[in-house]
Amino acid sequence: MIAVLLILIPLLTGLAGFAINRERGSRNWAVLSSVITLAVMIYGVTMAQGKQLGVDTTWLPQLGSRFALNLDGMSKMLCLLTAVAFPLIFIATYKNTYTNPGKFYALMLLSQAGLMGVFMAVDCLVFYFFWELALIPVYFLCSIWGGEKRIAATFKFFIYTFAGSLLMLVGILYLYNLTPDHSFALSSFYKLKLSASQQNFGFWMFFIAFAIKMPIFPFHTWQPDTYEQSPTAVTMVLSGIMVKMGVFGVLRWLLPIFPDAVSKFSNVIIIFSIIGILYASLIAIKQDDLKRLIAYSSIAHLGLMSAAIFSQQRIGIEGVMVQMFNHGIVVIGLWIVADAIERQTGTRKFSQLGGLAQKAPGLAILLVLMAFANIALPLTNSFVGEFLMFNGLFRYNPWMAFTAGTSVILAAVYTLGMIQKVFYGSVNTATENSIEANSNIRWVLIILAIGIIILGVYPQPVINLTKDTVDHLITQIQL
Repeated sequence: MIAVLLILIPLLTGLAGFAINRERGSRNWAVLSSVITLAVMIYGVTMAQGKQLGVDTTWLPQLGSRFALNLDGMSKMLCLLTAVAFPLIFIATYKNTYTNPGKFYALMLLSQAGLMGVFMAVDCLVFYFFWELALIPVYFLCSIWGGEKRIAATFKFFIYTFAGSLLMLVGILYLYNLTPDHSFALSSFYKLKLSASQQNFGFWMFFIAFAIKMPIFPFHTWQPDTYEQSPTAVTMVLSGIMVKMGVFGVLRWLLPIFPDAVSKFSNVIIIFSIIGILYASLIAIKQDDLKRLIAYSSIAHLGLMSAAIFSQQRIGIEGVMVQMFNHGIVVIGLWIVADAIERQTGTRKFSQLGGLAQKAPGLAILLVLMAFANIALPLTNSFVGEFLMFNGLFRYNPWMAFTAGTSVILAAVYTLGMIQKVFYGSVNTATENSIEANSNIRWVLIILAIGIIILGVYPQPVINLTKDTVDHLITQIQL
């Protein structure tokens, strides 16, 4: 029942939100909905009996599809991230104004419902349904409320995601027709004994879809433009949560269903992932736009997750589990600071900023903490995840680990350079009238900062939460 509530609450409140026209009312409605969802998720995570959380009921019996949801460790972790992120996003951007605010917040809640469904679905047709439910609202959010170049950016986003979704649907139908019972159940897909050619075909259908969503090189080109042109609240959802759909898909689908194809193509994918890490890091160094720098930084971090997954090492996969949650916290914090800076100064250009630490010292301190987490400094939450991922990659191939490890230095260059250009130096015409961020933003950033420190000192709860999922993955790979 918990699984159903996690979808129904944002779904029903999202649909009801279309009827709310007042700006303040729509904001409060979205905050209330997300807080209730968070309360249900916290209750679900703390329950001892996992069997009480899922649901399995008749949906489309003629097609062999059941409405089946389950909350294992990985699903709990990602649903918790989703449940935590949305109220923080709504509160941090509470004073942002939108035309047709009721529709904006309604679409945001519908996207949350889709994300929850993606992370819990154990029927492949249900998974695909929620995959689309998560993406379609984002398309409208970007195209209606985005920046000046939103149409071109949204068109590219649509083409990439539509192509990925189409390939994944082909893969799902291909596997469905191979199941003896003609079932969409994930367990039926896991039991398939596929030939080498069948694994190869199915692998690429799914992998391309997930690679686009993560995104990893060379399927990444839609991401910087979309992040730059989207409203910041939508960008937070895209980079903090939605990219995890791709990582989740690789872990839930590719590794267990196509283990031989994963082993066969792991070298190629790790090499492309490392190319993406270095390429994105170097591009980030040259950026003059705050949002684009964070976008390329995200590509680099997701590339490392991809490389760690395909190393097929237990310790690397454990690191990915931890980092999925931690990356979401850190990148949302960075976007909140970026939004606060742009709204105060009217610019995101490093060349036009400077001296903000003199005007907003509190915001500077919080950004420095987020930046330290972004470069995985010890005692921040990202350190543990990156250490485990590099360890897994090192066990797979030391030279690959060394090459990917140079990104740590590059990350320090562009992240610390960002701090220096934005907060230090002389105050100029763009920053001279700046003040501290409003109380909503400060409190959200403080909550995120506390989470960064706690999980940096004691990450064991996330590791324990996903242990059973990692055990199952390793078992499936070794079969």
